[in-house]
Amino acid sequence: MAFTVLMAFGTAPTPLWPLYEARDHFGATTVTVAYASMVVGAAAAFLGLGHLSDRLGRRRVIVPALLVGIVASVVLIAWQDLPGLIAGRILNGVGLGLMASTATTYLHDLHHEARPERTGSVLPGIVATAANLGGLASGPLVAGAAAEWLPAPLITAQAIFTLAMAVCLALVLSTPETVDLELPAAEPPSRFVLRPGGGRTFGAAGALGAFAFAILGLISSLGASVLHGTLHTDSHLVVGLSAFLMFGSAAAAQLVLGRLPLPRVLTVGAVVFPVGLVLCAVALYHPALWLYLVAVSLSGAGSGLLFKGGVERAVSVAEPASRAGVLAVFFVVAYLGMGLPSVLFSIALRHFAVQTAMIGFAAVLSCGAVVSVAVALRDRAPGPGARSAQSARPS
Repeated sequence: MAFTVLMAFGTAPTPLWPLYEARDHFGATTVTVAYASMVVGAAAAFLGLGHLSDRLGRRRVIVPALLVGIVASVVLIAWQDLPGLIAGRILNGVGLGLMASTATTYLHDLHHEARPERTGSVLPGIVATAANLGGLASGPLVAGAAAEWLPAPLITAQAIFTLAMAVCLALVLSTPETVDLELPAAEPPSRFVLRPGGGRTFGAAGALGAFAFAILGLISSLGASVLHGTLHTDSHLVVGLSAFLMFGSAAAAQLVLGRLPLPRVLTVGAVVFPVGLVLCAVALYHPALWLYLVAVSLSGAGSGLLFKGGVERAVSVAEPASRAGVLAVFFVVAYLGMGLPSVLFSIALRHFAVQTAMIGFAAVLSCGAVVSVAVALRDRAPGPGARSAQSARPS
């Protein structure tokens, strides 16, 4: 629940960006910068703090993640101008990075404690996927509903998530710690060590994460502007629904097709992803809301499969003692993909129509994803431990 709520808090502003624009008098580029500031906070947390749960304990990192999230929401409520918005988003990113880098491992630990006989169970991984992408999907829907039907939506939406995170904090405090701090301290693991010859595969995996997250970031930051300006839809709920469909489709694709062999997962993703992007461009050239919703759903499904494949390839080339560090770097690359392309897209809008910019964006992402899939599948044999990565407990 805590994982879901904090991830939802990260994407909640998606339908609220036009309201922030009107309140603080800024444009599309500043929207993407404010959105990307969360990415900066998340990247810093992944790289600098993500490993701390191995030393301090899982709950001792999850609790600060929720506290930082609560502080971020309070900042967004109390500091009502652009600097406050950016500060709150950075703090949001820090909390999100702490949570995402720890929660999946904590879920595996807790399942092992409760069901030690079920070694290698896929249940913790399924729950982690549902919490991660399900949270990202539900945030815009909740905030969109608040903006549509409740007063003072910029305050009300934050208050809803503040209360939810406070409840989750109380629940997490009742969960057991799974890291025994009384054991002798082991030699600190290397942060980032790849298997020999794994550099190119890791590069392709990182590219898959970045390309997959690029469309998620674009719709999360500029989706409201596209719907309002091009598709002439003023409903905040519809904006939230489009983001919900995109992230929800990513989660559904991973859960439904996740057990297929890796080459097939990536191949399906490499087909569905460009189709969704092309339909996005068509929906803007011939404005049709239903087509746009179908397009973002397909794009989300494709990005979910590409991202899952990227994670598996990154794990397969990591040295066993360095999996956490390798995944931290992978997530940083993926989150940069969520932020930087959106900023570039907003800059392109100064010189090109949104339809033209979308065609270029779709072409670059589609070609990049297909090339990355080809490189990632060049060495199809997973490295030792790749299959057991999800079920292995950190020592």
